[in-house]
Amino acid sequence: MRMLVCLLIVCGLQSVALAQEPVTAVNAVLDDYHAAAAAGDWPRYFALMSEDAVFLGTDAGERWTKSEFQAYASSRSGWEYTPQTRHINFTPDGNSAWFDEILESASYGTSRGTGVLIRTTAGWKISQYHLTLPIPNALAREITDSIKAYETQ
Repeated sequence: MRMLVCLLIVCGLQSVALAQEPVTAVNAVLDDYHAAAAAGDWPRYFALMSEDAVFLGTDAGERWTKSEFQAYASSRSGWEYTPQTRHINFTPDGNSAWFDEILESASYGTSRGTGVLIRTTAGWKISQYHLTLPIPNALAREITDSIKAYETQ
């Protein structure tokens, strides 16, 4: 009987470890993505993205393919966004993940990153990353009015 209980416990622990593995792997990719950006290590940064990846910036016109974003980043020394919180979810088949994270940066303060990762034979790759600047609801009308006025110039 003890042997059966021990076997069930070991199997249960293995299941928990296997369930944690994709979360750990996705967290590692996202953490490395931010670390590579902060270091301006563009080969490492872009290796973490799928070939058909898209980066959506804070400006409504910023929708970059991977190659377009590589050209943009190549002349820059890097940017630093430090994750504060992150939530990760997976599709039922476990081959895709989506996330949202709150970030802090010296230049922009609080921002939010959201995106999608896909599982490839080379590991998890970022397929889409979207950087946004969250607006407190109390300021939304004032800020959106400013954006509308800017867009009509």
